[in-house]
Amino acid sequence: MRAWFWTLLVFIAAVGAALLLQDHGGNILILVQPWRIEISLTLALILLVTAFVLLYAVLRLLAWLARGPGRLRSWQGRRAQRRDYNLLENAWIHLLEGRLEPADKDLTRLLGKSSSRTSKVLAALASARAAYQRGDAERGERALAQARELMRDDARLRDVVAIVTAELYLDGQRAGEALALLQPVQDASSRHFHATRLLLRAHVQLGNHERVHALARLLLRRGAIDEAQAMQLIEQAVAAQLRAAGAEGFRALWNGLKGDERNLPEIALAAAEVQANANQHEEAGRILENAIAKTMDVRLIQAYGQCPADQVRRRLNKAESWLKSQGDNPILLATMGRLCLTGELWGLAERYLLESMRLRSDVRIHALLGNLYDAQGRAAQATHHWRLASRVAGRLPVSGDAQAPLSQIPGRDALLVPLTADSAAAPETPPISARASVLPAAATETAPETAPGDTGKADDTAGTASGTDAEAYFDTAPIPGVDVSQTSDRPRSAHEPS
Repeated sequence: MRAWFWTLLVFIAAVGAALLLQDHGGNILILVQPWRIEISLTLALILLVTAFVLLYAVLRLLAWLARGPGRLRSWQGRRAQRRDYNLLENAWIHLLEGRLEPADKDLTRLLGKSSSRTSKVLAALASARAAYQRGDAERGERALAQARELMRDDARLRDVVAIVTAELYLDGQRAGEALALLQPVQDASSRHFHATRLLLRAHVQLGNHERVHALARLLLRRGAIDEAQAMQLIEQAVAAQLRAAGAEGFRALWNGLKGDERNLPEIALAAAEVQANANQHEEAGRILENAIAKTMDVRLIQAYGQCPADQVRRRLNKAESWLKSQGDNPILLATMGRLCLTGELWGLAERYLLESMRLRSDVRIHALLGNLYDAQGRAAQATHHWRLASRVAGRLPVSGDAQAPLSQIPGRDALLVPLTADSAAAPETPPISARASVLPAAATETAPETAPGDTGKADDTAGTASGTDAEAYFDTAPIPGVDVSQTSDRPRSAHEPS
C-alpha cells in the first residue's frame, strides 16, 4: 500500500512540474571558461534530478559493499543457529522417544560445534538426563558439571541448571542435595511452581511432614497441583504429625487444621488414636463421627467399633442412625456387632454379625462369632466359627499342638488383615447364612446348640469332626485380631497373653 502511495505521489509531482515548466519556458546559461553552455530550464531540471538519483545509487552501493563483512558474519551466525536448532530438536525427539544413543550423539555434536553458550548449557542438561536414564550416573555428573561451568553468572541459566539437577537428584533419591539446590530458587520467587513442586517431593522423601503440609497447601491454593494428590499428601503428613506430637501437642495441631482436612480418613484415625491413648474416648468418637459423616471409609468404621464399655451405648445409637442409609454395609454391621460384644449385648451382637456374614463371609466376622459363642458357653458353635475363620484365612492349620504359641502358628498374620470392602488379603468364599456351613459335609458336622452347662456333650459332638487337639487349641488360644477382654466376659486362661 505504501509503494502505491509513493508511486502516485511521484506521478502527481511529475505532472505538476511538466505543467509548470510548460508555462515558464526559459534558458539557463552556464559559463565555464572557455566554454559557454546554454540549456533550457526543463532539461536542466531533468539533468539535476538524474544526477541526484545516480549519486544516491552510488552511495547505497558503497554502503552495501562496506557492510559486506558484517552481513557475512550474520549469515554464518544464522546458519550455525539453524544447525544448533536442528541438532537440539533431533536430540530431544530421540530423547522423548527413548532412543538414548542417537540423542547422545546429537547432543555431543552440539556441544562440540555450537558457539552459543545457551545452546551448550541446554545440550549439557539434556545429555545429563539421557545419561541418568541409561543408568550412567558418572557421565550424567560430568554433563551437569559442564552445564554449571558454562552458565557463569546468567541468572536464568542458573535457575534452569538448578531445577534440572534437582529433578535428576530426586529421581535418584538424593533429596538432601536436591533441597539445597531448590531452596534458593523457591525463595527468589514463590510463584515458581515447578520448583515448589520439586521442593515438595524433596520434603516428602526426607519425611519433613510440616513442610509437606505447608507446601501442599500453597500449591493447592494456587491451583498448581491436582487436588486429590494434594489432599493425599496433606492427609499423610498431618497424620504423621499428630502421632508424633501425641496428646501434648495435639490441640495446637488440631486447631490449625481446616474443616475438610480434619475429616480426611488418615487424619481422623490418627487424631482418634491420640485421643483414645489419652483416655479421651468421647472426643475420639466425635472425631470419627464427623469423618464418617463425610465418607463411609472402612478404616473409620472399624476404628469406631473399638471403645471401652462405657462408650458402647452412645456409639451404638450413632451407628444405628447410619444403618438406616447403609443397611447393606457388611463392615458397618460387623462394627455394630463388635460394639454389642463389648457391651455384652449378646443377642444384638449375634444378629448384627450373622447379618454381616450373610452379606460377606469374612475371617474377622467368624472370629467375632466364635468369641460370642464362647462367651455364652456354646463351645461347639464357637469352635465351628473359629475353624471357618482359619479356612477363610487359608493358611492356619485346622489341627495341631494345643500348646503351640500363637507366634509360631503358620499364617497367623492372615487373621490380622482388617475388614475391608474388597478384602483383597483373604481368599473369597461364597456368602453363607446363619445356618449354612462352608465346610464339606465329610469334614465336619453341624453341632447342635447346647446350654451353657452342657459343654461337654457339645465338645464330644464336635470332636468327631477334627479331633481333640484342634478343639483344645480353639478352646484356649486367643483369637487373632480380637480383643478378648472387650468382647468376652470369661476369665483369661493360662494360655492367653496378658
